[in-house]
Amino acid sequence: MKERIYIADLAGHVGEEVVIKGWVDVRRDQGKLIFFDFRDMSGYVQGVVLPNAVTAHEVGAKLRPEWVVEVHGKINKRPDKNIQTAKQNGDIELEILSITVLNEAETPPFDVTGDGRDISEDVRLKYRYLDLRRPRLQRNLAFRHRIITFIRRYLDERGFLEIETPNLTRSTPEGARDYLVPSRIQNGNFYALPQSPQQYKQLLMVAGVEKYFQIARCFRDEDTRGDRQPEFTQLDMEMSFIEEEDVLRLNEELLIKLVQILAPEKKIQEVPFPRITYREAMKKYGTDRPDMRTDKNDPNLLAFCWVIDFPFFEKTEEGGWTFTHNPFSAPKSEFMDDLLAKRNLGDILTTQYDVAMNGLEIGGGSIRNHQPKALEAVFEIMGFETDRIHKNFGHMIEALGFGAPPHGGIAWGLDRLISLLAAEPNIREVIPFPKTGEGKDPMMGSPAPVDKKQLDELGLEIKKSEKKNK
Repeated sequence: MKERIYIADLAGHVGEEVVIKGWVDVRRDQGKLIFFDFRDMSGYVQGVVLPNAVTAHEVGAKLRPEWVVEVHGKINKRPDKNIQTAKQNGDIELEILSITVLNEAETPPFDVTGDGRDISEDVRLKYRYLDLRRPRLQRNLAFRHRIITFIRRYLDERGFLEIETPNLTRSTPEGARDYLVPSRIQNGNFYALPQSPQQYKQLLMVAGVEKYFQIARCFRDEDTRGDRQPEFTQLDMEMSFIEEEDVLRLNEELLIKLVQILAPEKKIQEVPFPRITYREAMKKYGTDRPDMRTDKNDPNLLAFCWVIDFPFFEKTEEGGWTFTHNPFSAPKSEFMDDLLAKRNLGDILTTQYDVAMNGLEIGGGSIRNHQPKALEAVFEIMGFETDRIHKNFGHMIEALGFGAPPHGGIAWGLDRLISLLAAEPNIREVIPFPKTGEGKDPMMGSPAPVDKKQLDELGLEIKKSEKKNK
């Protein structure tokens, strides 16, 4: 039996007999001749059944699009007048000698060869495994893979370790709502899915890792907010013995190289990236993620910028104080005394930095409070009682007391960055199996009720909500 050849490699086998396996993309029956376009993960090729291939002709007459087949044929050069230079394998043709049907297919609910933008998103997501067959989404999946692979190699070459952190952790009040996971064994207690690996990556710095990164899955139970997902992917990064400038320089170099190599059609407007303070951004642009493009009609123009010097605290509706970004951030060094003394709170600036591109935030981070007294002061300013601080964050405060090095890092919103570089209108187009804007998965039918037996095992009882479920 001949070894399977991927379609992308067929041009190197002219004059040879080969076996390909894949899907029928298009079928054109012209009576004596039957033409097919076949596809696999590597690309497309045209095949033809000639009149003398009687058995192949009989099978080919029954084939329909999306059937899965094994094809035995000969690779021939096309005559010069029939060469299609704009198409993959446009200078060769597969002369089909035999066809084996590996699986038939029902007629798909929509055309999987087109762009798909004219099809209802709910329908596309219900049949996402079919939607992903279309060329545009295949390209997006491959592009996503190349970006993540590039990031891994880049950071590995600079001494970073990729380390996975837990997805079952503790619920702590540090941002959006947590997704809670009830424990069957520890009945009445709950895990939380991580909104980010923030605490774990800092604990890795305490552990002496020094250079960490992770392609991290993150979870936030938020209300419907446009281009958001309940689960998403971050590039998470943390380093020890560094200052703000070190983080900005490394990430800027990585972003520039990534664009130059993987999206060479894009033009970065200004290098090095402009830096603008939060106060300047709000005064000039009215937002902390300014769109600084000089030509907003140029889809290939990328205007990166760093926004720095954020205020540490902001007033709550109740008149208290809360953090603007992250309670684990450190103040700029000249404001440390004010933080520890809990004075001039509205004037304290933090080491928070965000990177924006074309009016969207694609990443953010800070230098962290690596001294336990400074972290405790943040929670005290937020109105936390001592018992609550140690109940929710005692493990962090204790860890920082065991010789934590100065450290800081950043997290990128990978889905958003990939969608922007792929010129897609939303992040769902670059996520393999996304949820709808309402957080539903039409394909799997989730979220969904569970059996009473499962609830009983967890010691849970469903209480009817006053808010009507849609």
